[in-house]
Amino acid sequence: MRHLPFWLLMLCAMPFAHAQAPLEPSKTLALVASRVYTAPDAPPIDDAVVLVHEGRIAAVGPRAKVVVPQGAAKASCPAGVIVAGFQNSHVHFTEEKFANAAKQPARVLEGHLEAMLTRYGFTTVLDTGSEVRNTVALRERIARDEIKGPRIFTAGMPLYPPKGIPFYLLDMPAEFLAQLPQPDAPEAAIAAARANLDARADATKLFVATPVKGRRIVYMPREIASAVARETHRRQRLVVAHPTDVEGMRIAIDSGVDVLVHTTLGDEKLVWDEALIRDLLTGDIAVIPTLKLWGYELRKNGVGQGIIELATGDTIEQLRAFAHEGGQVLFGTDVGYMSDYDPTEEYRLMAHALTPMQILASLTTAPAARWKEDTRRGKVAAGMDADLVILEGDPASDPRNFAKVACTLRQGRVLYAR
Repeated sequence: MRHLPFWLLMLCAMPFAHAQAPLEPSKTLALVASRVYTAPDAPPIDDAVVLVHEGRIAAVGPRAKVVVPQGAAKASCPAGVIVAGFQNSHVHFTEEKFANAAKQPARVLEGHLEAMLTRYGFTTVLDTGSEVRNTVALRERIARDEIKGPRIFTAGMPLYPPKGIPFYLLDMPAEFLAQLPQPDAPEAAIAAARANLDARADATKLFVATPVKGRRIVYMPREIASAVARETHRRQRLVVAHPTDVEGMRIAIDSGVDVLVHTTLGDEKLVWDEALIRDLLTGDIAVIPTLKLWGYELRKNGVGQGIIELATGDTIEQLRAFAHEGGQVLFGTDVGYMSDYDPTEEYRLMAHALTPMQILASLTTAPAARWKEDTRRGKVAAGMDADLVILEGDPASDPRNFAKVACTLRQGRVLYAR
């Protein structure tokens, strides 16, 4: 056996430690936590500190090991359970309260954003359908720090099948309905998608199947959906699809979409079989369950609680089967269309199919990965953006605690404090 050089022997004998770089106190914020979940697949840290410096996480660890610079600011938030900032991957900015976003008073819009999003820990959202220029104006005001609010991705104006406006949109103003694109050929569909993306949308949304007046389902032709998906992917953007039923899911799969924005309901028990799930996995297609939405919709139509529970049970089974096979789940609630903003029921329903840490992944690491931002957000780790949520209770003991938010921070700035 060869002898190691003296310098190498000495190096091997030295204890290794991660040195904490000096931080300027005036630019540092210290957050104390009873527990920190750094990532869904990592063990939590109890009695911890998170240091934020100039909008990024500088250090995280047990209080006994993290050096808090003398004079660092202490957050006004209570010591709770800290997790990474949440993403709601299915919202809409279509309510009248968000109209004329370029000129509305900042304080008014801030109040609306807090009521719908930031009070529930959402630091990033995906708007899956709205008037693109208005939503982009709202996004720009947030980016300029005129308004405290979440980062916004938007799919802008969705595309519908020919003569395929859903019955539940028919009470919208006629001038709005006239704007909804219903292309009847691939060329027209590509032109509509390009116009939307040119207006700075981040994704394209396809209603591949819609229930029209009389509850008949109208489907988007595969050649149209495929052409739009190819054009959107050429622009390096995502394609999200509203599936309605299993045939709609098949069209979405065949067309190469990236995300399904709902599970599916049927008049009879609707199961996602092994072949369907296998095709979703092969296509690397994520699913947003929106479980609470189904009860919300059925109650509006006078359906009894017993039927609601059976129908929602089907969607829970779909989610359970998809997640069991390793499918990527993204959290989303369809708020903005749904006027009940509280996500507590969504967490309760998801807990019938997922573990608390799987739910946390759907809020954090999964959307960050889907948007190719997993090197900057989704975890509580040094170097990541300081998008953080402080919860009043531990979600591992009760997933409804995900909705009990004490503070929401984006890039170290407090967006909401209870």
